[in-house]
Amino acid sequence: MSSEPIYRITFFNQGQVYEIYARHVFQSDLWGFLEVEEFIFGERSQMIVDPAEEKLKNEFSAIKRSFIPMQSIVRIDEVEKEGTCKITDASGVSPGGNVRSFPFPSMASGKPVKD
Repeated sequence: MSSEPIYRITFFNQGQVYEIYARHVFQSDLWGFLEVEEFIFGERSQMIVDPAEEKLKNEFSAIKRSFIPMQSIVRIDEVEKEGTCKITDASGVSPGGNVRSFPFPSMASGKPVKD
């Protein structure tokens, strides 16, 4: 087994479900965000090219660290080895559209409300 764990992160982003792989995942100092570092993508020497994975490679190629809102996270798994990163349409995830995001409280300003 590898000395450094690999994580599969699944999250919602603009009406789509992203599934990415990374080496480091932790709670950010920014309130309400998860920090993801060292993204892992498949080998470029493969004969078959997946357009969704290529889109993700292009989107995350210049990014060192990403901050993902906690309420967007669907699931985080520690896996043995990386798989194929993918993007799927979120409308296909929930037949009938009966699954909603968990409500996330807004930050209070700390100022009392006057009647």
